[in-house]
Amino acid sequence: MRSSDLRRTFLDYFTERGHLPVPSSPLIPDNPTLLLTIAGMNQFTPYFLGESTPPAARLTSVQKCVRTSDIDNVGRTTRHATFFEMLGNFSFGDYFKADAVAYAWELFTRHYRLDPERLWATVYTGDEETVDLWRRIGVPERRIQRLGMTDNYWSMGIPGPAGPSSELCYDRGPAFGAEGGPAVDGERYVELWNLVFMQHRRGEGGVKEDFPILGDLPRRNIDTGLGLDRLAAILQDVETVCQTDLLAPTLHLVAELAGRPYPGRDGSPESTSFQVVTEHARSIAFLVADGVVPGNEGRGYVLRRIMRRAVRHARTLGITEPVLGAVTGSVVANLGAAWPELVDRRELIESVTAHEEEAFAGTLRQGGRLLDAAIGRARETDSGRLSGETAFELHDTYGFPVDLTVEAARAAGLDVDRDRYATLLDEQRRRARDGGRSRGAVARRRTESYRELLDRHGRTDFVGYTDLHTGTELLAVLRDGRPVESAGEGDRVELVLRRSPFYAESGGQVGDTGRIRTAGGALVEITDTRYGLDGLHVQHGRVDSGEVRPGEPVTAEVDGARRAATERSHSATHVLHAMLRRVLGPHVRQQGSLVAPGRLRFDFAHFAPVDGTALDTVGQLVDDYLLDDPEVRVWQASRAEAEAAGATAFFGDRYGEQVRIVDIGDASRELCGGTHVGHGTQAGPVRILGESSVGAGVRRIEALTGRDALRYADTERRLLAELGRLVGARPDDLLDTLGKRLEALAEAEAALRRYRRAELDAIAGTLLGQHRTVGSGWLVSARRDDLTPAELRTVASRVLARSPAGTPTVVVLATADGDRAQLVAGLDRTLLDRGGRPRDLLAEPGRLIGGGAGGTGPLANAGGRRADRVDEAVSRAEAAAVALLTRHPD
Repeated sequence: MRSSDLRRTFLDYFTERGHLPVPSSPLIPDNPTLLLTIAGMNQFTPYFLGESTPPAARLTSVQKCVRTSDIDNVGRTTRHATFFEMLGNFSFGDYFKADAVAYAWELFTRHYRLDPERLWATVYTGDEETVDLWRRIGVPERRIQRLGMTDNYWSMGIPGPAGPSSELCYDRGPAFGAEGGPAVDGERYVELWNLVFMQHRRGEGGVKEDFPILGDLPRRNIDTGLGLDRLAAILQDVETVCQTDLLAPTLHLVAELAGRPYPGRDGSPESTSFQVVTEHARSIAFLVADGVVPGNEGRGYVLRRIMRRAVRHARTLGITEPVLGAVTGSVVANLGAAWPELVDRRELIESVTAHEEEAFAGTLRQGGRLLDAAIGRARETDSGRLSGETAFELHDTYGFPVDLTVEAARAAGLDVDRDRYATLLDEQRRRARDGGRSRGAVARRRTESYRELLDRHGRTDFVGYTDLHTGTELLAVLRDGRPVESAGEGDRVELVLRRSPFYAESGGQVGDTGRIRTAGGALVEITDTRYGLDGLHVQHGRVDSGEVRPGEPVTAEVDGARRAATERSHSATHVLHAMLRRVLGPHVRQQGSLVAPGRLRFDFAHFAPVDGTALDTVGQLVDDYLLDDPEVRVWQASRAEAEAAGATAFFGDRYGEQVRIVDIGDASRELCGGTHVGHGTQAGPVRILGESSVGAGVRRIEALTGRDALRYADTERRLLAELGRLVGARPDDLLDTLGKRLEALAEAEAALRRYRRAELDAIAGTLLGQHRTVGSGWLVSARRDDLTPAELRTVASRVLARSPAGTPTVVVLATADGDRAQLVAGLDRTLLDRGGRPRDLLAEPGRLIGGGAGGTGPLANAGGRRADRVDEAVSRAEAAAVALLTRHPD
């Protein structure tokens, strides 16, 4: 069965049994505690916790997932991958263990036709109910194994839904490992399907085995995950996931680029490299398509690590040309029919991979130079070892992979202090972990408080689309994430209202500010509004006067002028998005935004800088369209109806089944929960300030709107008038006048440079005429405070160039300016050929003035902040020069 058949069979099976198919969520999860989507259940977390109502009690999906916890096993085992498709069926308070087990067994044995005699089950220790279910379905006791929490208890690795699990494993036969079941050999008895009985809520814990169980979830649920790669490997009778039809075309391409066939699963480093390049190409393509760009932290670092690992393994295969564009292109061609976003964002994937691979090539060159220097120093000291500090610095500061450091050191006959490197890396990770744990404790406490409020009072009734002023009830007062009975003047607080006119920050739009007054006369200045949990608005502010207590009636008032300015920016953002697509092409997609009072920031996918002409065209189109005063219309529909109507979803936003659509004339139709103006003229004018890069394949435009745009234009007008006054020209003639002035200035500066060069030549000639004869050589030495450090080097070079051929010549020059001192020493070719080094003349003098000597070739220099000792330093340099000339008579 091809992978497309496996997907269809799975979804058809569960659809026929009352499961609603839902699309895969993006790899960037709607959960700030997760970097990437790691399981099919991630998007359903609020349903398991009882915070939101699912669209149906039974769901099924094919979910894109990325996990890097086992990245080092990719290529070393038959089954591990960083990206995989997880087939899942889910029950929210509907069926439980018995049906989940029965469904899994029937699908495996009757529809996928796996041999029942080769299926094993693992069960969480103590779950005899599930053991009995497997027995009754036909699995003999000898093929049921009871395992502990590490193997058969599932959670996301963070506080949230959790539960015991039961896994179905397939015996691939003795060619893959030893007998004894899944407890003995995971390569032979490969886990295919994990049935999680999601019924608990886990707490914080250091490792998988020691986290506390906080209690039961509101209802018992089912969460399953069946790995498509592993199932395909078995049903297509291939050894590794890279040889399935999901990845085989890419594996063949890697072999073609390497100039030799894939050697098969022989355990060799070469076999591993073939699989790493192949498997990582798929992860890279999907991550970039979902909006992840390479970076130095978070999910951007995950992507960068995968990309660089793929390039590094490609090089070990002898592939020296850029490889990521070709292999990710193969992924798009092979999987684009199943995952259309790959095709839609093909150009973005090409751009991002090309840019990152080029940057990594630069890293390898720079790191290689630094590594060569470190190897040279290690050889000079005869230590036979490269320090762990050096390896760590190359990795941490320059992104140079440690295994490349080890390989280069080994080629030079050196070891690397891997123990010290590991210690430094562990210390860095511990510092990051400790900092994150401290911040995480406050965040978890706050989340628990929000969850209790949501359970007790339900969702906030948001009335801010129509009302900016309302009476309501103060439900809770929080300080530092904890509910309190009262808060007084000066306290920073979070307030939860039963009904709120304050818009909570989302979709790029900033949260509202304003005031809340209590019936008792207390006043709280609201500085921001955010979502606590989905549906719970939390107003952040400071008690300006009086005392606030939960349960009081209050009046809530939004800052109307600020909200109006924000609405202008939001509507302008929609039109800007539409006009960018008109000018640059339909590949333009939002990657992030900031909608604030009077200004906006819009990040979008594009492969190159937007030139000034195109940017001016976009700005003109935006203003012209808004000036035509299109109506801004808001309507609601189902998600499917909105998509059929051509509505565009803003990147990273989360939408329910019922969505809010904002139309601005016929130019823009967006799914959007934000607030907007009523007509286009209320949003303009828009003044684009410029565009820049924020990452590979992502550009950023910043702009001003409304009154802020007009004030900016006034400032520009005043600046233009002042410039005209300074140069004595009318604004219309300013460019021509400035051009002529700059041309004249450039000519004057060139004349000054010519004059100064002649002066320096004359100074060099004068100094040469004042030389001191030492044996048969010449010593030219002087202190010239009228020269800059750069001019000092120029004069020294010209003294050496004009000295008589064959006459050993040393030049020592110095300058001082304030507390700064600079020394320059130079040797002619005669002395250099005899092994002389100019920096040796300045080693001790450089220390005298508070610095060190450096430089290669005929000149060396030293600098420091002890100008009071420059004369003494010159004398020491002269003495060293005399000694050199004496050692090397003509």
